[in-house]
Amino acid sequence: MSETLVAAEAVNQLGFKGGDLVQEFGYDEDIDFEVRDALEDLIDADLLEEDEHDVVDGVLLWWREDDGDLADGLVDTLSDLDDSGVVWLMTPKSGRAGHVSPADIAEAAPLAGLHVTKPAAVSKDWAATRLVMKK
Repeated sequence: MSETLVAAEAVNQLGFKGGDLVQEFGYDEDIDFEVRDALEDLIDADLLEEDEHDVVDGVLLWWREDDGDLADGLVDTLSDLDDSGVVWLMTPKSGRAGHVSPADIAEAAPLAGLHVTKPAAVSKDWAATRLVMKK
């Protein structure tokens, strides 16, 4: 099975659908481009950049250990997020440069007003964690 097909199947776990607006934060040369491309194919649109200001259905946040304070980074993603929207936090998997521990995510999420709900296996190098706004 091709990497593109695997990424397309994996991205379905994120819960997005055609027509959804998804904003991307933390884009850099180290992201998983297969996942990114598969997500754009799924929603049938380009991901919105950090500085665009539409109300979005979801956020894709690529985050590495040395990117700064995770709670602050999460707060930055919320300004355009719909009340029922979701943040998918993408962090390098354990053993890879920039790894962020699940304990750090569990600590930062509530500080940003978010709740950790579940992980998803969408990439061989990146861990995906679903975060939603606290009700």
